[in-house]
Amino acid sequence: VGFFILATLGLVLLLPTVIEQVVGLVTRLPQYFSALFDLGRSLWERTMSMLDPAQVNQLKTPFASAVQRLTELLAGFLNGVFDQSLRIVNVLTLLSVTPLVAFYLLRDWPKVLETVDGWLPLEHAPTIREQARAIDMVLAGYVRGVATVCLTLGTFYAVALSVVGLNFGLTIGLIAGGISFIPYVGTFVGLVTSAGVAAVQFWPDWVMIAVVLGVFFTGQILSDYVLTPRLVGDRIGLHPLWVIFGLFAGGALFGFLGILIAMPVCAAIGVLTRFAIAQYKESELYLGDEAGRPP
Repeated sequence: VGFFILATLGLVLLLPTVIEQVVGLVTRLPQYFSALFDLGRSLWERTMSMLDPAQVNQLKTPFASAVQRLTELLAGFLNGVFDQSLRIVNVLTLLSVTPLVAFYLLRDWPKVLETVDGWLPLEHAPTIREQARAIDMVLAGYVRGVATVCLTLGTFYAVALSVVGLNFGLTIGLIAGGISFIPYVGTFVGLVTSAGVAAVQFWPDWVMIAVVLGVFFTGQILSDYVLTPRLVGDRIGLHPLWVIFGLFAGGALFGFLGILIAMPVCAAIGVLTRFAIAQYKESELYLGDEAGRPP
């Protein structure tokens, strides 16, 4: 009840400001792109003016090669987007069907559980149910921990960027924190967006731009080494080092998808591993025969 009241007050107080900033940011996006383009062109012209004509001529060939390579990469990317268009249609179709599937799953979930429970071997059914409940509790704790991390990071980014004086800092911070459940994506989106806005707003004050960038680097360090290991790791019963190792292992094995599912999978493996160790310590393999067992 207390959380509901606080969340309602937060929405009432922040929602008008957030809507105003979102509308303002969308309206000024073309101006920001134009200003960033002009800024990049002026920096390029200033750099070229500081070089000798001979050096400029020497740079033309590698620069032309770099532009050609970039064009080829862009063409390949566009071809890839075209090739993936069918998959995008499939994803959109899946999203349109998801609410219907969710409705029937929620309605029939007790029957599904009852049916699956009836398939369990009678001798081991209580043990399987106990481990399933343990995994369920761990995953619920994981979801609450991730939500706490997102809320903490969103608050940190929003307050820090607003204190710095960045335009639309409240909205950028809340968005970056809200999507921080996807590792590194929230920080990357917030970093790129805030860096562009800061470059237009504070140029040529490099100190303020560096401060804005420092906010996101600090937030990422806080998330990786403090919030995620403590809030998420403690809730799923894993040591912080195992949490970090799980993220790296998931990313190395399955890429971005592996990072998303690393913590839930590690949590389930942790529950089953602790159960296996407990069973091992009660077995004859650990205790020995009857004569060798301690009193």
